[in-house]
Amino acid sequence: MKHVKSLLVTGLIATLLWSCSDSSGRYVDLTTGKSIELVKDDNTGLMVHKDTKEPVYIYVDTKSKDTIYGKTGKVINGHVVVDRENKYVFDDDIRVVEPVSTNDTYKSGDYKVEVEKDGDIKIKDGDKKIKIDGETGERKVKNDD
Repeated sequence: MKHVKSLLVTGLIATLLWSCSDSSGRYVDLTTGKSIELVKDDNTGLMVHKDTKEPVYIYVDTKSKDTIYGKTGKVINGHVVVDRENKYVFDDDIRVVEPVSTNDTYKSGDYKVEVEKDGDIKIKDGDKKIKIDGETGERKVKNDD
């Protein structure tokens, strides 16, 4: 489930980069979705918001196309997930994984991912259907040709 959500978030970040590509700002704050200017903090050595001097949790460098964890400056491409409040979160910051209380569904065009409360994952991509057992990891693939 973590990998599926990570793939979805990677796609969302790519969309964000594409939509901001005509912006003059180099950095995008994933908390706000807005272009920001960053400067290096003399005390910590980390990048902070130029105007507020506040640290930025996660940001995207639109030049290098990297997602960066503001607390350490570490590149975290592929390690950003969306939490239950629809906020971007570095997956290492997630300490306790709550059981899914209802089915979570993600849909984009012909692509659909459904995570059931028992942990099973169903993926539909056009005519292809994949079911992954949440306990065993067993995969079943079916093509509707």
